[in-house]
Amino acid sequence: MQIIVRDNNVEQALRALKKKLQREGVYREMKLRRHYEKPSEKRARERAAAIRRARKLERKRVEREGAR
Repeated sequence: MQIIVRDNNVEQALRALKKKLQREGVYREMKLRRHYEKPSEKRARERAAAIRRARKLERKRVEREGAR
């Protein structure tokens, strides 16, 4: 990953770097790896995330269908 500093504007370069890291999911990964997570906890977390995604997708589909 490379960030170009223009006109010695380090603050702007830092903002760009943080935005790239956020988009790549580095912060989320660091948070998850901060402590050991048992395999059963990982499965439960991933299952809950899948359920949330499915519900969100269903809400969007119903909203789209209801608009017609």
